Amino acid sequence: MASGIARPPLRSMLFVPGNRTEWLPKAVAAGADAVVLDLEDAVAEADRPAATERVAAAVAAAAEPATALFVRIPPLDDWPAAARLRAVARTGLAGVVLPKVSDAEQVRLADRLLGWCEQEHGLPPGTFALVPLLETARGLRSAFEIAGAVPRVGYAGALTAPGGDVERAVGYRWSPEGTETRELRSRVLLDVRAAGVAHPVGGLWTRIADLTGLRAFAEQNRALGYAGMMAIHPSHVPVINEVFSPSAAELARCARLVAAVAAGRAAGSGAVAFEGEMVDEAMAATARALLARHGGGSAGP
Repeated sequence: MASGIARPPLRSMLFVPGNRTEWLPKAVAAGADAVVLDLEDAVAEADRPAATERVAAAVAAAAEPATALFVRIPPLDDWPAAARLRAVARTGLAGVVLPKVSDAEQVRLADRLLGWCEQEHGLPPGTFALVPLLETARGLRSAFEIAGAVPRVGYAGALTAPGGDVERAVGYRWSPEGTETRELRSRVLLDVRAAGVAHPVGGLWTRIADLTGLRAFAEQNRALGYAGMMAIHPSHVPVINEVFSPSAAELARCARLVAAVAAGRAAGSGAVAFEGEMVDEAMAATARALLARHGGGSAGP
């Protein structure tokens, strides 16, 4: 169901505290594909009303932003939370990040509220993407149902930062190598892919200065099948973007593979020898998909 609305791939989603919207230009300059203005954990509850006004103003000022703007709202547990959602869901917003999702009904509630906001602002249905964060054991266990609850779910995956909600909920002991969460990230990835989410995102890496560790973790997520990662510091964005972008050599090889399979089919062969491997239409379809996502040669999303 989630595949019903096309969303652009996002290699990097960089969080910025909602009460520090003056940092937004720096976040954009870092090259993040998306910026997430945070009204949840990054902002004290007493400061959220003022931060909400700041975030709403920032979204309104970026009616046609070059970088996709998302907002992480607090859980939709009360009317003030719904009011915050209404305040920020306006022209210029790419989507909403919904924290601590435990079941599909929470996603459907957010979907209905966002639909009303779209109608209020004269926007097409489905304008706002929804990013459910799976931060509880129940949410992780229900990843398939949550990711497939409504078509506007555009991005989802497992977040396994040290000491955070997921570590507390599951009980693992975090390590930089990520061996204790690899199976968890893999299972959630399979669930969200099966639900139709085209661009699974994972994360986070909290060690600001450890770019080597970040690269290794990002490469592990990419190898598993994730399409991007969330980030908490601008210095992490270039590394993440590079890891989740195919190189020029990879794209060139894809183009050659597609051409080789096409030539083979024209000659009546389903499988052909290509640069030391046997390839067929399945490999060509994968190569064509990669070329289509990256503009046939662009390293960007």
